[in-house]
Amino acid sequence: MSKTSIDAAGFVDLDRYPIDVESEALRNLISSAQSSIKTDGCVVLKGFVRPEKIAELVSECDKVEKFGHRNFTRTNPYFLPDREDLLPSHPLRRFFDRSNAFVPADNFGDNSALRAIFDWPVFAPFIKEVLDEEKFFPYADPLADVIVNLAEEGNGFPWHFDTNNFTVTLAIQNAQFGGEFEYSPMVRSLTEENYPQVEKVLDGDKSLIKTIRLEPGDLQIFKGRYSLHRVAPLRGTRKRYVAIFSYVAEPGMVSSPQRAKELYGKVLPIHLERAGLRADALID
Repeated sequence: MSKTSIDAAGFVDLDRYPIDVESEALRNLISSAQSSIKTDGCVVLKGFVRPEKIAELVSECDKVEKFGHRNFTRTNPYFLPDREDLLPSHPLRRFFDRSNAFVPADNFGDNSALRAIFDWPVFAPFIKEVLDEEKFFPYADPLADVIVNLAEEGNGFPWHFDTNNFTVTLAIQNAQFGGEFEYSPMVRSLTEENYPQVEKVLDGDKSLIKTIRLEPGDLQIFKGRYSLHRVAPLRGTRKRYVAIFSYVAEPGMVSSPQRAKELYGKVLPIHLERAGLRADALID
């Protein structure tokens, strides 16, 4: 992707979040965020983007939302086919309506404030430290490193796990009602799918579910590869916009061809070339 000339620093509230200069305040910020990540795989930085800049991000989303790949399907949490050899209650056999859209990364170029934030030299190192990860790389998928999730009335993204290990989301515009972020922290690991707990979450066990109401400008750092999560259904005429900045644990990682087609509406040669090369053994 080409580099943008937009000044990302002008969008971030650097008084609250001084990520551009090494300081005691930055160390304290990182330490606090790390604590939240270790507890349940998630931290929210309220008002990360300055309020007066939100309108510019909404305008950018309004201009590209027509390129969103709208998809209406029924899917299980793993985006995989049904398994008739399993019991009906098994998570692989639990299918939910999914209806939302992603604006692929190839729509965010030189004039994109969102890409400016993603490419800002101090941004990724800050995220890396918060996650306390030695192996940390921008997602190499040309359709998926910087995207916008677009959702309209009635839409929601049902329970699922992310393909990429680390997801950073920036709330830009909420629907009038609904759209809460619900998640069950660290349900699975690199070596254990933990189907029994996944099944409990799908059955609505409130003791395993946390709910967050993200407001425009909030930055969320989330380990969505391991935590089951969803976006609650929406109501009202206003679209919900959330930017997604993606990072992974290995260089060169991209979506599977199936996932790229499902989420972005197309498959590129790089998806076919790198199919089956994931470093972990999780089923999606």
